[in-house]
Amino acid sequence: MSKSIHFFGQSVFGQLISLIDRSKVKSAIKKTGSDRYCKGFYTWDHLVSMLFCTLSNCTSLREIAAGCLGLKGKTEHLGLRKLPRRSTLSDANKHRTPKVFEKIYWALLKKYRGDISDSRLKKFFGKELYIFDSTTISLFTDILKCAGRPPKNGKQKGGIKVHTLLNADEQVPQLLWFSSAATNDICFWDKIDFKENAIYIFDRGYIDYRRYDQLTKNNVSFITRLKDTATFETVQELEIDDHVDPGVLKDEWVRLPLRKNGKIISWIKLRRIAYWDSDNKRVLAFLTNISEKDMDGGKIALLYKQRWQIELLYKQLKQNFPLKYFLGDNVNAIIIQIWCAMIANLLLTIIRERVKRKWSFSNLVSFTRLHLFNHIHLVRFLEDPEKDWQKEFLHPQISLFYT
Repeated sequence: MSKSIHFFGQSVFGQLISLIDRSKVKSAIKKTGSDRYCKGFYTWDHLVSMLFCTLSNCTSLREIAAGCLGLKGKTEHLGLRKLPRRSTLSDANKHRTPKVFEKIYWALLKKYRGDISDSRLKKFFGKELYIFDSTTISLFTDILKCAGRPPKNGKQKGGIKVHTLLNADEQVPQLLWFSSAATNDICFWDKIDFKENAIYIFDRGYIDYRRYDQLTKNNVSFITRLKDTATFETVQELEIDDHVDPGVLKDEWVRLPLRKNGKIISWIKLRRIAYWDSDNKRVLAFLTNISEKDMDGGKIALLYKQRWQIELLYKQLKQNFPLKYFLGDNVNAIIIQIWCAMIANLLLTIIRERVKRKWSFSNLVSFTRLHLFNHIHLVRFLEDPEKDWQKEFLHPQISLFYT
């Protein structure tokens, strides 16, 4: 019988783990002291166990412990020194600093940035494009304060808010910050190191005219939405050329009030574009400091559509990784699980970019989950999964008993 051309010495899980530079992990451990006072269950063991949880979609400590016990004798290529027990993993999630997993993620992103980067947007618009937003993950217990009114039954659920900065060319987060769900989105603004000659896109949750004024003074471009109830005065109405997207209804420079204690103390001048969204049958008002000489109103609307990338990222994470069920009822365990989901997401994104054949992310995750401990060459198999079958079908082996 012919040998499969896709057979490989490492399991699919081992191939994903091999993308993680062990020297970078050791550096992160040293900087954070995550192995200090450790009694056998080291950071690497913790990381591999949590990645196993994420990729196999485990929803409890019992599942992880039982799943890893089934791998006894097959973990040499993973570097596991100790298989996790429920109590061991629970203690590690509670006491080990999440900073070590954060540093591992950033080290991986730095190493593989060239593999996942796509500079077409930068070439088209002439500047780097950044998007920032937040999403809330509901928790079953009141660990972190949730937004909104308490329910009638008095059982308040908690919530963690994940604030994200995304480079539109790279599909993975550039900056992450965690807070309680009740935290105002604008608090994330101070965590961002805004770059000159870059364009930042964000929604109406970050409205602050003083901050907009500061961005303009620092030569930082931005595009956002204007609230329907906003007050403004038209300064200059611009002509709309024939080549501009017909959805642009109005292009004008306006001034908006800067207030202190309810009184107007000064004004900020910005550009307002009214755009007809034919898909949803509504008018959208965009606000930007980009001049008409640099970009017409149609391109401004097209750029704002790129903000949907961050919504797709949140959808991708929530649908494909276990972020509905957390392995601990403490903040530390929750943040560790989210960081490990981000690492798994990055590893699969790297694989996806290396494969010439286009796979949807959800299909790639499902395939990986099904074949996690099969010994097949992941990239080669993803390129042409049917190749072995076609080979056997078109050139069947001659039976030894054929006469």
